Amino acid sequence: MPRPHRSPSAPPASFLWTRRIVLGALAVFTLVPVYVMVSSSLKSLEDVSGRFQWIPSELTVQPYIDIWSTVPLGRYFLNSLIVAGAATVCSVVIAVFAAYAVSRYRFRGRRVFTITVLSTQMFPGILFLLPLFLIFVNIGNTTGVALYGSRGGLILTYLTFSLPFAIWMLIGYFDSTPKELDEAAMVDGCGPLGALFRVVVPAAVPGIVAVAIYAFMTAWGEVLFASVMTNEATRTLAVGLQGYSTQTNVYWNQVMAASLVVSVPVVIGFLLLQRYLVTGLTAGAVK
Repeated sequence: MPRPHRSPSAPPASFLWTRRIVLGALAVFTLVPVYVMVSSSLKSLEDVSGRFQWIPSELTVQPYIDIWSTVPLGRYFLNSLIVAGAATVCSVVIAVFAAYAVSRYRFRGRRVFTITVLSTQMFPGILFLLPLFLIFVNIGNTTGVALYGSRGGLILTYLTFSLPFAIWMLIGYFDSTPKELDEAAMVDGCGPLGALFRVVVPAAVPGIVAVAIYAFMTAWGEVLFASVMTNEATRTLAVGLQGYSTQTNVYWNQVMAASLVVSVPVVIGFLLLQRYLVTGLTAGAVK
């Protein structure tokens, strides 16, 4: 009896089953915490604090109502939106000009600048905490410009994280864009800025979107610097969620509800822009 024909390039059945088992285990490992968060946000505090139950005995939306009054979640949300949005816009604008200059022009110190930008990514962020704190405090004492405890100071702090990566990312993306596009735009009467905004930037939209997503997510979920550089009026969501923990109790159901509420907008935005992120990262990584 002839054996069934199998393509030489087809993987063996044992490999397919192993892949399915591994992917299934990873899916369970990823989805179980999400289920626990969602189910806990629909329980009363007594059910969450007591013995854990996989299936809630009674569902309630009261935690989603109480999260707005237990702590000023609306103010924290606004602070995070302003800080993350401003940091993203500043990172993208500065990175576009810096990357275009490095990609299109040859000047003294160009290589040193590129190496310096990359070298900043080799140090852990906590090393910059004390220097930035001292700089902001001294600037405030000397000039009266209040950077410590302000949104502006936190925006400058997040620029030190996102800007080097944004510049490096866009340099690789602009290098992959043909210079003939710039030359054609200049032949048609555009100057350097006209060629940048009318030709290069539209062609680099995926890379710019990838940089914007990275900058926004970095500023949105950062905890360490936000806990030191802010006060009660400028506190962000990542730090404000600690307000659900008091000396006598921890409102775990409200913590889960608030975490879900503040995560949904970011997740939706990421899913909508995911194709730009993948395209931008892929094209920017290869010249």
